Amino acid sequence: MINVTDNAVRQLRSLLEGQPQNARQGLRIQVAKGGCSGLQYEMALDHEKSGDAVVDRDGMQFLIDDESIPYLRDATLDFHDGLTGAGFHIVNPNASRTCGCGSSFETTRPA
Repeated sequence: MINVTDNAVRQLRSLLEGQPQNARQGLRIQVAKGGCSGLQYEMALDHEKSGDAVVDRDGMQFLIDDESIPYLRDATLDFHDGLTGAGFHIVNPNASRTCGCGSSFETTRPA
């Protein structure tokens, strides 16, 4: 499954601080067709859905739909906050090629 860094957990906790306790949202991480390399990452706050894989770290939930699991196996989700920008970042060993901006990728795995 996907690995989640402490920085990613802290950032999700920060994003959810203003949400009501009963909202019980997590960060959905999925792979969709698009981008200059063929596949792109999409992330959004969402609720758990049937068929989701759930990675629970320190009370924070990271949600992955079943179609995205093969593309994200053994990947690492991190959060960077620097001078050139801030955001969640995925290091994906399944990507055979990535675009220059790092938001899309290609894999040798069939889509």
